[in-house]
Amino acid sequence: MIRFEHVTKRYPDGTTAVDDLSFEVAEGELVTLVGPSGCGKTTTMKMVNRLIEPTSGRILLGEEDISAIDPVELRRRIGYVIQQVGLFPHKTVLENTATVPHLLGWQRKKARDRATELLDLVGLDPSVYGDRYPDQLSGGQRQRVGVARALAADPPVLLMDEPFGAVDPVVREHLQNEFLRLQSQVRKTVLFVTHDIEEAVRLGDRIAVYGEGRIEQFAPPAMVLGAPATPYVADFVGADRGLKRLSVTPIESSDLVQPPVVHLDDPVARAKARMTAESAPWSVVLDDDDRLHGWVAADALAAGATGTVRRHARRMEAWLPIGSSLKQAFSTMLQHDAGWIAVLDGADGEHFLGVLTPARLHEALRRSIDADARGASRAEIELDTVPGA
Repeated sequence: MIRFEHVTKRYPDGTTAVDDLSFEVAEGELVTLVGPSGCGKTTTMKMVNRLIEPTSGRILLGEEDISAIDPVELRRRIGYVIQQVGLFPHKTVLENTATVPHLLGWQRKKARDRATELLDLVGLDPSVYGDRYPDQLSGGQRQRVGVARALAADPPVLLMDEPFGAVDPVVREHLQNEFLRLQSQVRKTVLFVTHDIEEAVRLGDRIAVYGEGRIEQFAPPAMVLGAPATPYVADFVGADRGLKRLSVTPIESSDLVQPPVVHLDDPVARAKARMTAESAPWSVVLDDDDRLHGWVAADALAAGATGTVRRHARRMEAWLPIGSSLKQAFSTMLQHDAGWIAVLDGADGEHFLGVLTPARLHEALRRSIDADARGASRAEIELDTVPGA
């Protein structure tokens, strides 16, 4: 969808902002450009909509060389979101959102309907916010309007220049979550500029890590964190890159432990026999439909306990769907002070698959790093362990 072919930007004073840049962004892909200030990432993005013209090389949008497209026409085909949003203060939220469709000559009703649809999509009720003005919105709300406006004419490409950098960390995380949800629905081709490696890792399908005017590594987030291509990249992503990698490593079925399982209406004697046979201090408890209920400790079924497991079972709040990140798993363990979490089938969110322990979480992270380094799947990796461990 977007292809850079040996693109260089050199200014009259001799400064080279971008040097012989070649890379491609696939249709529907979100690529984050990350690096320190002055490294060329914003220049790269602005050359796509010809706010900056390259000195040499070609940029193609689809199969078209953008140098042959009228700049105004080109910009109307590309959504653009900046940190300061740039909403028109004298126009309502609905009017701001409909700006580009109006410029393209859409009929008024069609433009308003599209704006209404998009405000709803970004989580702003048009009946509540549509008639408000930008100064009546919070920073996060204004940023959402900026995203809606950029999407209004349904452009195939979206350029985002540190769009969430001007809001506080809590709002920023919420906006990132909302944008990921939105992107899963609209699947735009996105170039996203940021200086924050954690934001780049969280949002990007692939990351371009910039040095001085050139890309040092262009790879999926897990690869950048697990196998930095150069010492520069390793230093930029930080010594805690293993912890950052938790956020891009999903829980897989092979990571799970299978503990004893009993049901709510099982007699205590049967449950005790099951746990004794497997030398287990506890068991997962399911209901009659095999949905997670909680757990029961062997001590709770000591001599003299009668009735069914239901009388002795405890509810289990520490659980996640399969495919959640290891970071979410670790956070859930800490939040509930749990020695393990239950993992459920994402299809219905209720079917019990197994449990993830801290030891298995650590193994999953190690396997993920080794798998990327060797070009293999996690299931193929055998870990070296300390004898006797």
